[in-house]
Amino acid sequence: MTTPFPFTAVVGQDDLRLALLLNAVSPAVGGVLVRGEKGTAKSTAVRALSALMPELDVVAGCRFSCDPGSPDPACPDGPHEAGAFETRPARMVELPVGASEDRLVGALDIERALAEGVKAFEPGLLADAHRGILYVDEVNLLHDHLVDLLLDAAAMGASYVEREGVSVRHAARFLLVGTMNPEEGELRPQLLDRFGLTVEVAASREPDQRVEVVRRRLAYDDDPAGFAERWAGEEAGVRQRIVAARELLPQVRLGDGALRQIAATCAAFEVDGMRADIVMARTATALAAWAGRTDVLAEDVRQAALLALPHRRRRNPFDAPGLDEDKLDETLEQYSGEDREDGDDDPDPDGPGGGGGQPAPDSGPQGDGGSAAQPEAGEGGQPQASGAQEQSAVRAAEPFRTKVLSVPGLGEGAAGRRSRARTEHGRTTGARRPRGTLTKLHLAATVLAAAPHQRARGRSGPGLVLRRDDLRQATREGREGNLVLFVVDASGSMAARQRMSAVKGAVLSLLLDAYQRRDKVGLVTFRGAAADVALPPTSSVDAAAARLESLPTGGRTPLAAGLLKAHEVLRVERLRDPARRALVVVVTDGRATGGPEPVALAGRAARLFAAEGVASVVVDCESGPVRLGLAGQLAGELGGTAVTLDELRADSIAGLVRDVQGTSRRAA
Repeated sequence: MTTPFPFTAVVGQDDLRLALLLNAVSPAVGGVLVRGEKGTAKSTAVRALSALMPELDVVAGCRFSCDPGSPDPACPDGPHEAGAFETRPARMVELPVGASEDRLVGALDIERALAEGVKAFEPGLLADAHRGILYVDEVNLLHDHLVDLLLDAAAMGASYVEREGVSVRHAARFLLVGTMNPEEGELRPQLLDRFGLTVEVAASREPDQRVEVVRRRLAYDDDPAGFAERWAGEEAGVRQRIVAARELLPQVRLGDGALRQIAATCAAFEVDGMRADIVMARTATALAAWAGRTDVLAEDVRQAALLALPHRRRRNPFDAPGLDEDKLDETLEQYSGEDREDGDDDPDPDGPGGGGGQPAPDSGPQGDGGSAAQPEAGEGGQPQASGAQEQSAVRAAEPFRTKVLSVPGLGEGAAGRRSRARTEHGRTTGARRPRGTLTKLHLAATVLAAAPHQRARGRSGPGLVLRRDDLRQATREGREGNLVLFVVDASGSMAARQRMSAVKGAVLSLLLDAYQRRDKVGLVTFRGAAADVALPPTSSVDAAAARLESLPTGGRTPLAAGLLKAHEVLRVERLRDPARRALVVVVTDGRATGGPEPVALAGRAARLFAAEGVASVVVDCESGPVRLGLAGQLAGELGGTAVTLDELRADSIAGLVRDVQGTSRRAA
């Protein structure tokens, strides 16, 4: 068994360690979501925590880890008689990103059902994690329906399975920890809210601290067991402190004054719902117990707010988590008049995170980061001369809800919410013979295939006599996420300030839609004499929004170069992810200038997409009383369709849901 890196040997990351320890003291806090760039000890700290968890007494032979002191009366392995039990370490169960629903919640034991004719339940990872730690690395890449099941179980403390003739309920109380790199995509705000605490981590910029990180890591890699032994004393001390805090927790008093501070803080920061108030109350109570006190102080409330509120203040995917600490202090001061009889007590300074009540660093950048308004340049919709001066970036107009754009046909890409696809999850549409490994058995179809041959196969017992040819794979239809590649005209003909602001607002709206539908996005821009890949295909929609916000305009309109660059991006991405279908969104007025025969060259580039069946849509940005209709002609060359900025709105008269015209190269 691999020796984990000692928890107390992690350098820095005080907020991360404190949040994990508070959940170890009180799992009712609701878990931790750890956000940060790669290489910041997120996974190391989580795995190290498992060694600090106190050992458990469990009913001998129970697959659901029932407590012998108070066994679950509804345990599927029950009822349990008093007596035999065993002591073992708390488990840390890892949920892989590619796990199936059956693996997570459990399912009918197909082998016993078919061989013995017995309806038996095979537990999943939620049962394994009961009374332990459930760790999800890259939780932002986990399928949404799995995240929903996971968080529901964490909130209710139980898992309910109703499927394939199985009806089971079992206890599932665990410390939920998720880690993610925001560069690879965000969680939906609704899912963020379900995590009790969130911590932002980053690598230290202090040379001495970075040196110590490297020194300890090298020492651990050279001799893991010896390194762990040198930290055994500190580990034992923290373990004992967790046990003491758990015992003290029921005695901690959360007075009316602290409750008013919690309620006032949540109201001041306009968080939705009441979950934040409840999480803050539980966190403040755990902080007091961790510090060895029986009263919750104002500093506990402050620290609880810094851990529980930043991620709940996001109103859309492009908002960075954060909290205005000055406003927090003002609110706490305003409601600090009551329940302060123990206000002179100092929090325990020992242990990771400095104990309860210690302020954390600002958890997110403040300020809007927007660019200043720039003078208008150019006439609305008129092409600029080849030497047109570059215009500074303008801010995007307010985003709006867009109409649904989807890729036609039936794909087989990653789960999402945009286009129809054959998926592992969704409604069952039929059955087929498996191609390769059987992944989702269609039980009824399998039984029907085997039933006519039972007499010939000499069946004599209750179970079916099966052959490989009897097995049937369930076919399901759901929705997939696509690669939405934006090709944005940033030339002088788009440079009028109000016009470019509207164009950026439209692209931002489509990015929001792509975020909600779990797409990958990419951004190609063209202006002057060339085209650039402003953002290679990524799951981080907010990164695309940031690149769009800083996009300058000016110069000629190399439309052909933009289309050819987009075609090359699709070619490379098709090699990396062949199952993910693409939707190309060209945002332009259709003009093409610069070089010999720019219009003809753009037409030939567009026909490459049509020949390969790539789904496309042109957002027509042409404005003014006189319209040339060039964007519509470009859409025809692409084999797609054109919509105006007004038609792109879901609430417009023309904003009816329509599929992108054309055929997909991989459509069924």
